[in-house]
Amino acid sequence: MWDNIDLLLQMPVLNIQLLLDGLFVGAIFALASYGLALVWGVMNVKNLAQGDFVIMGGYIAWWMSDTWEVHPILGLPVAIIVMFVFGWVIYRVIISRVVGRDMFTSLLATFGLAIVVQQLLNQMFGPEVQTAESGFQTRFFMDGMVSVAEIKFVSFVLTTILAAIVITFMKYSRMGQAIRATAQDARAAKVMGIDTERVYAFTYALNAAICGAAGVLISMIWIIQPFFGLSHSIRAFVVVTAAGLGNLPGVIATGLGLGAIEQFGGFILGAEYQQALVVGMLLLVLVIRQIQQSKQRQAVV
Repeated sequence: MWDNIDLLLQMPVLNIQLLLDGLFVGAIFALASYGLALVWGVMNVKNLAQGDFVIMGGYIAWWMSDTWEVHPILGLPVAIIVMFVFGWVIYRVIISRVVGRDMFTSLLATFGLAIVVQQLLNQMFGPEVQTAESGFQTRFFMDGMVSVAEIKFVSFVLTTILAAIVITFMKYSRMGQAIRATAQDARAAKVMGIDTERVYAFTYALNAAICGAAGVLISMIWIIQPFFGLSHSIRAFVVVTAAGLGNLPGVIATGLGLGAIEQFGGFILGAEYQQALVVGMLLLVLVIRQIQQSKQRQAVV
């Protein structure tokens, strides 16, 4: 560990490489986390299947590329549509029965959903690790010391575009305004004539579509496997818990920061401790949040 830290100090260019890699991946983390923030903030449902939706989107792009030789980027709109429909169906069949109930009910329901999705993906595609081949090249900078895969830059741009589309939709469309009104006060929204049940269904479907888009991008710059969804779920919970619900700038900043921390942590501690670092960060964020809430309660008293 100390040797790796010393290497970072002696070769500052390595810090640039790790930072760039972290930002490229962290942007996708932020995109998937925003979907979780929507579902959590509007419906008060903690979606433990969040990461599995991401993996589903990745497999859609990989399957289209492997079977039909379609470029994964062209599979992006297909994944968004398929996952939107899937999310709508899942809401009608499962999630609608847990909205408004206690936290543990939604956790158990989505945990069971995550297991079902994992097993279905495993049966359909097998347990092997897969990557959707993008065909892009790698560019080198600073005399070859810093490398940037073109697909990572393209994914970053696509993530930015998708985030801008979602933000614009939430701010200016009638459904987006209905979602925000329902998040603030569902009863008042219902009194004002908003069909909150339809809003909930659309919100969950939109979350699934966002996850599907994130999964397509993940499949091109990283790897996918049926049981990798848990790690993405943990990342989303870290980002949303740290940033807070309804704090989109915080979600973006935290997602980018998490990506950078993972890259630096993986380099310093070793790749085998990268997932442990993410879990440790989730525990740390939960402890800090609990301390903050305790102080707030004491201040009120």
